[in-house]
Amino acid sequence: MASNLKGPGIYLAQFAGDSAPFDSWASITKWAAGHGFEGVQIPSWDARIFDLARAAESKTYCDEIAGVARENGVAITELGTHLQGQLVAVHPAYDEAFDGFAPEAVRNNPKARQAWAVEQMLLSARACRNLGLKSNVSFPGALAWPFLYPWPQRPAGLIDTAFDELARRWRPIFDAFDDADCDVCFELHPGEDLFDGTTFEMFLDRVDQHPRCAINYDPSHFVLQQLDYLEFIDIYHERIKALHIKDAEFRPTGRQGVYSGYQPWIDRAGRFRSLGDGQVDFGAIFSKMAQYGYDGWAVLEWECCLKHPEQGAAEGAEFIRRHIIRVTEKAFDDFAGGATDPQQLRRMLGIAEAGR
Repeated sequence: MASNLKGPGIYLAQFAGDSAPFDSWASITKWAAGHGFEGVQIPSWDARIFDLARAAESKTYCDEIAGVARENGVAITELGTHLQGQLVAVHPAYDEAFDGFAPEAVRNNPKARQAWAVEQMLLSARACRNLGLKSNVSFPGALAWPFLYPWPQRPAGLIDTAFDELARRWRPIFDAFDDADCDVCFELHPGEDLFDGTTFEMFLDRVDQHPRCAINYDPSHFVLQQLDYLEFIDIYHERIKALHIKDAEFRPTGRQGVYSGYQPWIDRAGRFRSLGDGQVDFGAIFSKMAQYGYDGWAVLEWECCLKHPEQGAAEGAEFIRRHIIRVTEKAFDDFAGGATDPQQLRRMLGIAEAGR
């Protein structure tokens, strides 16, 4: 199947800020193009560069921001709704920590915060429709995460109850995205109830295989879990509708492994790295994406415990461009072939005449 993979793109969440060139839509898109990117993924919560409510209501506004991006040399790849999606489901243990993702008016009020998050996702669906986007990148939130490790022993039905509730909350959001002809692509990530293939399947079953429930593939989170990130593509390629290009490394020691003993990122056995500095086999990933006909964007999500973001961004654009595969339109051994003769085929198989 032919691949029309697009890129390089960059997620602006780690770059938007209060100083130029990161403080306005016009300047940050020009900055991205200047580093060699052809697409930008928008953090939909960041009012410095994007107005989600206005985008949901105004096609004119969406045309304007798309036009500014285009004039500066980039396209809009997807909307990112990680922070809002996270707040669709929050275990009480994390209420205070996650309140910072929400506006002041709904903090210290989990019910109001959740309602706000759901409304944000519904706004995002309409904004995606107005922007003509086919994918939205998000987090699913988590109710069961504090019980990940089965000690103390979990009471029977605890995880099932959590996933049933998570599915109940997301189903109307999926339906809204279906109306907008756009997929919700969950980044499978520790801290979310959907963090690997098995948990994604548990959730997918509960939403009756909803066609808008999709995956944002990010191999870095799988390296840190020691999951086979290449076989993951073989299994779930039909659901992969968005792609984050992020590197990572896992170097266990006699002192720490997957859990890393509460250490800061720079001292962890598993660390996020800039593209090319970690252990991810991106050549194999891009080959599999080409094999399965992935036709979305390859988007850099910069997170690194060592390298400066400007250097990571500048190197990342060329790294992605170098790995994108132009899929061949002919077989390499076509030169040795000849014209097809049906009678010759039958003779080669020892079939003298049809029906005998």
